[in-house]
Amino acid sequence: MTVNIVCVGKLKEAYWRDACAEYAKRLSTFCKFSIIELEESRLPAEPSDALIERALAQEGARILEKCAGGKIVAMCIEGKEQSSEKLAASISDYAVGGANKISFVIGSSFGLADEVKKRADIRLSMSPMTFPHQLARVMLCEQIYRAFSINNGSKYHK
Repeated sequence: MTVNIVCVGKLKEAYWRDACAEYAKRLSTFCKFSIIELEESRLPAEPSDALIERALAQEGARILEKCAGGKIVAMCIEGKEQSSEKLAASISDYAVGGANKISFVIGSSFGLADEVKKRADIRLSMSPMTFPHQLARVMLCEQIYRAFSINNGSKYHK
């Protein structure tokens, strides 16, 4: 199975990159894992709603292009919260159902285009709290690793 995190923007600090790299290394025993970073649309300091919508639409088109041919999990504020066990079950169900690719999507600081959310198989929220995008990416890497660990009976989850 191929598992991607498709995200808008890059990790600037080495410690965030190192954390993601560690989980990528761990995940390599379970799946083909990668993080696909897409360029964030450039906006002025005080963008209008119309500029934001246009930027989200452009980012959304690039996101959906990278997610083609697989299941999509949109990480968004209005998504449902779920346990690690439920995420593991969803990944397992996708695999049993024949899916060979899952893309977890993290948008820009302005969120995700409606088109991405509509196309998503799951809309997922990590928490009602707000996290920096960099931390959210590391947390998502960890939860994907935890889900595969649960599905493979590892003691990591305990």
